[in-house]
Amino acid sequence: MRSLSIAATGMLAQQRNVEVISNNLANMNTTAYMRRRTEFHDLLYQNLRRVGTTSSDSGTIVPTGVQLGLGVKLAAVYRIHEQGNLTATDNTFDMAVQGKGFFQVLLPTGETAYTRDGTFQLDATGQIVTHDGYTVQPGITIPANAIDVTINSSGQVLVKIQGQVTMSNVGQIQLAAFANEPGLQAKGSNLYMESPASGAPTTANPGTVGYGSILQGFLETSNVNAVEEISNLISAQRAYEMNSKVIQTSDEMMGTLNQMK
Repeated sequence: MRSLSIAATGMLAQQRNVEVISNNLANMNTTAYMRRRTEFHDLLYQNLRRVGTTSSDSGTIVPTGVQLGLGVKLAAVYRIHEQGNLTATDNTFDMAVQGKGFFQVLLPTGETAYTRDGTFQLDATGQIVTHDGYTVQPGITIPANAIDVTINSSGQVLVKIQGQVTMSNVGQIQLAAFANEPGLQAKGSNLYMESPASGAPTTANPGTVGYGSILQGFLETSNVNAVEEISNLISAQRAYEMNSKVIQTSDEMMGTLNQMK
């Protein structure tokens, strides 16, 4: 009875759906987290009577045929790169990207990772780093005698030195952009890696056409909508229950057959 295996694929698909929803809800307060959405595809069809075949010697055509579906499969978990809300932190080295673009981070392996999480700090040498100590490219060092730091919307890092009247430019933050942002490979710790699906990054100063601007003292929040996720969770639960009911009904039907004498 095909309904047993078909319903089993439905239950497995909804199980994956709930896992994605639970991850979204778990990251409601994760800085710059991008919510995920599940995409499903139907499985192959079994042709009991192929559509378009001739049904008589006179050449009449079967208009619809008989195709039985074999269930559903998880096709993709799509990441939605939608701007989250911006919240003020009043922390000098917190930054948010308003618009398109990613900060560039140098990993200990020498690879470059990309992030929207602008929770930055200074290390022991005065260099701007992530909360894991990874250097924010292109490696900007704040002088120890700086009494004020300003990061403008164009990504210029300006410092005021004790005894000086004018601000000094000590570095330029650049943003990276990708042709297919959902194609980036999630690495964890709010970091993404380039992949063949994302394409190679292009870099430019913030505020350039096609790139966002920098907001100092702000952070981007998660774009998870709790109400929408709970609604999706209830829908997934109901679909799971209905598929389990199909298995139960199919089992009862087979039990009826076994009792026939």
